[in-house]
Amino acid sequence: MDEADFEARQAHLLRRGRMLALDLPPAVVLVAVDVVVAGNMLKDRPDFTPFFPVSCLVAVVLGSVVAVRRLWPRRALATAVALSSVAAVTGVLWDPFAATALVLGTVASLAPPRWSARALGGCVAAATAAAAVAQVVHPRYGLGAAVGWTAAAWLLPALGWLAGHRLRRRRWHAACAQEQRARQILAEERLRIARELHDVVTHGMGLIAVKAGVANHIAEARPEEALQALRVIETTSREALTEMRRLLQMLRRDGAQGTDFSGPGVDGLEDLAERVRAAGVEVELAVSGEHELPESLRLTVYRIVQEALTNVAKHAAPAWCRVTVDVSPDQVGIQVVDDGTARTPPEPGTGGHGLVGMRERTAMYGGTFSARPRPGGGFAVTATLPYAQGGAR
Repeated sequence: MDEADFEARQAHLLRRGRMLALDLPPAVVLVAVDVVVAGNMLKDRPDFTPFFPVSCLVAVVLGSVVAVRRLWPRRALATAVALSSVAAVTGVLWDPFAATALVLGTVASLAPPRWSARALGGCVAAATAAAAVAQVVHPRYGLGAAVGWTAAAWLLPALGWLAGHRLRRRRWHAACAQEQRARQILAEERLRIARELHDVVTHGMGLIAVKAGVANHIAEARPEEALQALRVIETTSREALTEMRRLLQMLRRDGAQGTDFSGPGVDGLEDLAERVRAAGVEVELAVSGEHELPESLRLTVYRIVQEALTNVAKHAAPAWCRVTVDVSPDQVGIQVVDDGTARTPPEPGTGGHGLVGMRERTAMYGGTFSARPRPGGGFAVTATLPYAQGGAR
C-alpha cells in the first residue's frame, strides 16, 4: 500500500460530527484546567482584574482549537503553537503547550511521519524561544520555574507526537493486513477461474467431439440428422469460445475473481427459496420472461441469487425477502431486497468472498452490480446481466 492510498483512507476515518463529539470533552477539560491555573497564577497580582478575563479568553480559544483539530489539523497546530507562545511571553496564560501536544498528537496520527517530526521540532523550538523571552520579561518567577516550564513544554508535545505516531503505525499495519487479505481473496478467485476454464473446455470440446463423430457416421445415410449435429456443434463451439474469452479476460486483468459454473440454473430458484424459508426468511420469488439463456448465464443467475439469499439468512434472519428475476431478450435483471435490521453493512473497500463473487460474476457479462443498505431499513442487491442470444457477444 502506498502513502497516497493510506492518506485517502485516513481522510474518511471519521465523520465531521463524530470528530467534534470526540474532541469536545478534552477541549472542555483543557479550558477548565487553564482557567484554574491562570486564577492561581494571577490571584496575588495587583492587575488580576484585567488579566484574568484575557486568560480565560485565551483558554477558550485554545480549547476551540483542540475541538477542531481533526478538521484542520495543520492549521490548528500552527494556531496552538503561536497562541501558546504569545500567551507565555505576555504572562497571560502559563500553559506549557498542553493544547499544542493534543493537536500534535492528531497531526502525527494523520500526517506523514517526516512532516509530523518537523512539526515536533518546530514546537520544541517555539517552546524554547518562548521560555527564554518569558524569563527576560518576567524575571520574578525565577530560573527554576522557567526550566521546569520549558521541560514540560518539551515533554508534553513529545508525548503527544509519540502517541499519534504509534496510532498511525497501527492504522498502517491494519490497512496493510486488510489489503493482503483482499489480495488473497483475489488470488483464490483467479484459481477458481482457471478451474472453471478447464470445465468449460472439457464440456464444450467433449460435446463437439461426440457430435462430430455422429455426423461423420450418418452424413450419407441420414443427412438431416447430420445437419442437426452440426448445428449443435456450431452452437456449442460459439458458447464455449465466448465463455473461454470471458474467463481469459478475467485472468489477464489484475484483481479478478471468478464465477461458478456448477449447480442448478434459474429453474432451481424455487428449491433454493424453500431452503432459505426453512432458515427463517420469508421469501417471495418472482421470475418473469421465458427467453432461452446460455447455460453459464443461467448458472450465474442462480449463484448470484443464492449468495444474496445466503447473506440474508446469515445476517438478517428472521426477515422478509423479495427475489425478482426478470429475463428480457437482451438482459437479465436480478433484485434481492430484505427488511432485516440486524445486518451490518460492509464498509467501502471491504467484504468477503460473497460480495466479491457476485460483483465479478456480474462483471464477466459486462453488467452492473450494487449492494447497499435501503433507506427504510434492510439491504438491497441489484445486478443486471446483458447477453446476446445464440451465445455470441
